[in-house]
Amino acid sequence: MWRAVFWLGAAVLAVPALTLTLARAVDSDTGTMIRIEAFTPLALALYAGLLVLLAVGAARRREGRTPRVVAALLALTGLAVHTWWFAPQVTGDNPEPAQDAERITVMNANLYRGRADAQELVDAVRDNHVDILVLEETTLPLLEELDGLGLADLLPDRVGQPEHYAAGTMILANQPLTDPVVLRTTFQSWEARFGTLTVLGVHPVAPVDAAGWRADHAAILEQAEADHADLIVGDLNATPDQEPMRRLEDAGFRDAAELANEGWQPTWPANHAGVFPLLPAVVRIDHVLLNDTMASLGTHTVDIRGTDHLALVATVARRG
Repeated sequence: MWRAVFWLGAAVLAVPALTLTLARAVDSDTGTMIRIEAFTPLALALYAGLLVLLAVGAARRREGRTPRVVAALLALTGLAVHTWWFAPQVTGDNPEPAQDAERITVMNANLYRGRADAQELVDAVRDNHVDILVLEETTLPLLEELDGLGLADLLPDRVGQPEHYAAGTMILANQPLTDPVVLRTTFQSWEARFGTLTVLGVHPVAPVDAAGWRADHAAILEQAEADHADLIVGDLNATPDQEPMRRLEDAGFRDAAELANEGWQPTWPANHAGVFPLLPAVVRIDHVLLNDTMASLGTHTVDIRGTDHLALVATVARRG
């Protein structure tokens, strides 16, 4: 009986862990595997739990150790591989900003089809002294409510417009935004100039449409490289483990949280809203990406009621 319970417990841990490893290693074009890949960091806990279980099993039973040893070696290998994949988020150089560089606070917020709490969003913008705000899933009624609560005074300049459902992406700022360009993505995505900075506010489609997801990310990367973007901000519907984000990193666009060595900072799902109401935030799909002329001074998340995303705040500056 004990043996059956032991190996059942091992399978409960090993099967999802191995599935996550496979999804990360293969980079499938199948939507289900792409979505599974978003949960890659959870394999660290699964492999660690499996190792503990195997150690307990070895301590309880001295005979028949060979299968446990083999399983432990496989679990240790999986843990090592996932640690290697995760390590850049908490280790590495963090270039300092230039001594006289202006500090700019950037915030991203997905408004969940206009359901976010307007007062909490305006309070977050004010409390964090936000200079650039990127909004996704902005609807006209919510934008009017936000402006009535003071957002129009805090961030009067805008690129983009509200839309129905999830299409409304906007960049708002406390200084003029110039040279707006709309990107070729399923939902609205925009480029604008903020002083000397080129900013992209983006919202690629989620990988429920795998082909559209890859096409949207290809369009974002093409625009960012063509115009030497300084900041890429938005709900990218992708995690650092997924291939489109790795392509952006290979092109020189680094996550502000990673640069600051602040590690796993999940933003979705939040507030028990959306398609997974029972899950806490476990996936990092909202990002502020910087090119190699920018430094990250830190990031943090903000909980805003009514939306299934945590807002993300980053402080950035030109490098020295």
